[in-house]
Amino acid sequence: MKSDGNETTPTDSEFSMDFFSNTTLSDGDVQFLDTTLRDGEQAPGVSLSPDQKADIARRLDDAGVAAIEAGSACTSAAERETIRRVTSLGLDARVTSFCRGVQRDVDLALDCDVDGVHIVVPASDRHVEGKVGSSREEVVEKTGELVAYAKAQGLWVEVIGEDGSRADYDYLEAQAEAAFDAGADRFCFADTVGHASPEAVYEGVARLAEHGPVSVHTHDDLGLAVTNALAGLAAGADLVHGTINGIGERAGNVALEEVAIALWHCYDVEPMETESLYDLATAVSEATGVRLPPNKAVSGENAFAHESGIHTDGTLKDERMYEPYPPEAVGRERRLVLGKHAGRAGVRAALAEHDVELDDEALAAVVERVKTLGEKGRRVTDADLLTIAEDVRGRSRERRVELLDLTAASGQGTPSASVRLRVDDDERSAAGTGSGPVDAAMSAVRQALGSEFSFHLESYHVDAITGGTDAVVTVDVEVSRGDRSVSVSASDADITVASVTAVLDALDRLLPGADAEAGDTVPADD
Repeated sequence: MKSDGNETTPTDSEFSMDFFSNTTLSDGDVQFLDTTLRDGEQAPGVSLSPDQKADIARRLDDAGVAAIEAGSACTSAAERETIRRVTSLGLDARVTSFCRGVQRDVDLALDCDVDGVHIVVPASDRHVEGKVGSSREEVVEKTGELVAYAKAQGLWVEVIGEDGSRADYDYLEAQAEAAFDAGADRFCFADTVGHASPEAVYEGVARLAEHGPVSVHTHDDLGLAVTNALAGLAAGADLVHGTINGIGERAGNVALEEVAIALWHCYDVEPMETESLYDLATAVSEATGVRLPPNKAVSGENAFAHESGIHTDGTLKDERMYEPYPPEAVGRERRLVLGKHAGRAGVRAALAEHDVELDDEALAAVVERVKTLGEKGRRVTDADLLTIAEDVRGRSRERRVELLDLTAASGQGTPSASVRLRVDDDERSAAGTGSGPVDAAMSAVRQALGSEFSFHLESYHVDAITGGTDAVVTVDVEVSRGDRSVSVSASDADITVASVTAVLDALDRLLPGADAEAGDTVPADD
């Protein structure tokens, strides 16, 4: 055994990874408890409003998550109001509150009308002695008393052995036995600091499962959160704690969407609707302000994006060639990205999406210029590609929509903006207000364009490409109209100007050309 103070960890020689090959799971065997609203909110800089918590809770419930930890009732009066907001939604999911090992916390949770509580008690000697200044015997006795009290109030009760992965497993079992004897519904094996190996999680959960239902709570400090959650399930746990996008303290909690897709893909188990995963991930990212890494599984921008010529060609021949599962399984679409690795097949397919066909000679010239642009570190947008194709064919395009003038103001009052546009042969002006200068400018643009030029902003992303107070920013947008979409980038020292320019450039690409036959009308959105 490798020792660190009072905790022990099984080594590979004493425990093997064979448990994964013996895992047999089926639908109904596994449920999820989402703690985005509690443990996720403990990530630095994250603070969710009552409206945001209610929205996320509804989305989780719609996705089939079995339990939602709405917060810690002991935190503040405001937090209790927020928990009540969630409990009043009439969700199918069990709504719970996190409680410390004191009766007052249980009473505060009861005042919020929750369905259940998670009573956290210290498990490792580091926490028993160093954190709460108690003894093992006192903790076990207090645990039994609190569980009995909470059960007498009609609550569903889970006991969490905090820092359980660094506890003496004999003592952890004694805690669980006392909890179950007092009526607890389950005991949670908590890898509170992301310390454990899969073998250690497997052993801990297997020993606890001999006493009653077990859940597993893992963190990603070693990059093992998903693996450890699966190890816990293989050992007999039937409930996984986690957060959307893995947000949480330090390196975060296990990402529920990653556990969900692993169970669905590898074991044919679906604890929640996988088609909802991407919408959930983006909603939580927007609410928390924590951006999704582009290479993140399931929800990252690049998860279903293909640039390499070999990969793009293979994907066009067989969609599963370079993907483990279809993007539709998690509510997404596949993207072919153009850059320095682009090949003929990918460029031809990208042009075809915009109804552009080229002969082999022209296509080769476009591919070469796309590669050159990509080698400069530029993202090659749809607008870049179409401009290159027009230049290669010796054609020019007359714009239908163009920005002539833009002013925006924020300051103390409501942000406002006014725009002057050229639309075909007319000049149009309008003003608008919004939550910020960019939002106000977009409102003004929509009013100036009118309903016949309606569009939908699918994505919006800003990057600073120079430093200092005079930084130039690049705005990347994807704009759709009907069943067509186009991506465009625009750069400027003023983020509002860059944003409006990018959107109008994209819309201009989506409209029928100015040289269209007389009588052509701009198609309205569905």
